[in-house]
Amino acid sequence: MSFSRASRAALSTALVVAGALTLSSCADGGRSGGGGDTNFVAGTGAVSTVPKGERRLPNELKGETLEGEQLDVADLRGKVVVLNVWGSWCPPCRSEAPYFAKVAKETEAQGVAFVGINTRDGSKGPAIRFEEDYGVGYPSLYDPHGKLIVNGFPKGSLNPQAIPSTIVLDREGKIAARALRALDDEDLRRMIDPLIAEK
Repeated sequence: MSFSRASRAALSTALVVAGALTLSSCADGGRSGGGGDTNFVAGTGAVSTVPKGERRLPNELKGETLEGEQLDVADLRGKVVVLNVWGSWCPPCRSEAPYFAKVAKETEAQGVAFVGINTRDGSKGPAIRFEEDYGVGYPSLYDPHGKLIVNGFPKGSLNPQAIPSTIVLDREGKIAARALRALDDEDLRRMIDPLIAEK
C-alpha cells in the first residue's frame, strides 16, 4: 500500500470514528464518561437533585449570546435559572424546545430565567434559525467548542454530560438539579417548582 493510500485509509477511518461520535452525541440511551470528557451523549436517567446545604456554585458562565450581546449567568442571582445545553443539529433538542419556550414564558413572573448554552453549531446562523422556528425568546450563550460546558461546572458537581442537558440553579446561584435527557413541560415544572417555592 502506498503512503497516499495509507493516508487516505487513515483519514477515512478517522472520519468514520468522528462521525460516529457526532451521531452518538444526541442518540437516546448513550452514556457519558463524565469528568472532563467532551464526548457528551444523551443520557437516560431521571432528574438528579442536590440538598440545599450541599449545593455548589458553578464556575464562570459568561460570554457572547447568539445575538452578539454579553451575558453573565452570575448576574441572574436572585432568580431560579434554567440552563439548557442544546444544538440545532440535535433531534431531542428540537423535541424539547417548544416546551422550554412555553415554560420560560409561564414562569418569568415567578422569578425564573432561562439561558441556553448552544454548542457544536459551527456558526450562529443555524442556531438563530432554530430559536426563531421554536419561538425561543430567551438568550443562549454561544459555545461552539463546549468550553463553557466543560469549564463552567466544578468537578464532582451536577454538570452537563449529555446533549441536551438541563441544569437548574437556585436563587443563590447554586447548582440544584440536573436532567440528562430531553424534557417536556411537566418534567421542567417538576424541576423548577420546588426551587420557586424555596425560602
